[in-house]
Amino acid sequence: MKGIFISFEGIEGAGKSTQAALLAEYLKEKGRRVIQTMEPGGTKISLKIRELLLSLDSREMDHVTELLLYNAARVQHIKEVIEPAIERGDVVITDRFSDSTFAYQGYARGIDLELIDSLDMIATKGLRPDITILLDIDVKTGLARNREINKSDRLELEDISFHEKVREGFIRIAAGEPGRVKVVDCSEGLEVVRQNVVKIISEFLEERNG
Repeated sequence: MKGIFISFEGIEGAGKSTQAALLAEYLKEKGRRVIQTMEPGGTKISLKIRELLLSLDSREMDHVTELLLYNAARVQHIKEVIEPAIERGDVVITDRFSDSTFAYQGYARGIDLELIDSLDMIATKGLRPDITILLDIDVKTGLARNREINKSDRLELEDISFHEKVREGFIRIAAGEPGRVKVVDCSEGLEVVRQNVVKIISEFLEERNG
């Protein structure tokens, strides 16, 4: 049986890694084999690219360089982690995938969306998550959450307007693909968000198995 590919998306501080871990725990309790991963990352090569992308020493990085590096990391991630797991019939949960590239490098950086789409087709060969959870939160709240845990990287140092454009990009993506992308309001507590995520995924699995 073919596996299931789930992605979490959202701006900085939305709680993607936390909710991805909680969903993984829930699905494991239901007897599913789960692979939890992230982008950029998941493999040795991709993690080296991640370090370069997020380093404060990379502040002079050109936007196109950034775009190409994210896609390079994704190629390796798909080949080594995602595709093998899907072929085994596992559930793959990733913290970020292609939607982040469209939101950050497209809507926020201003790189042509058709160019991004062309590169994405090369990198992913058309692979898309079966379902995507978009965790939506106010930009100032999200960035404040990350400051509280002393999280700081190159992207988080961008100004508020950049992150507002990222959020708007995600909302546009969700509006364009309502069947795949499900928006979850993160203004409520962690447990309420978890319950909403579990409900969405449970309904998706029921429909898929039905």
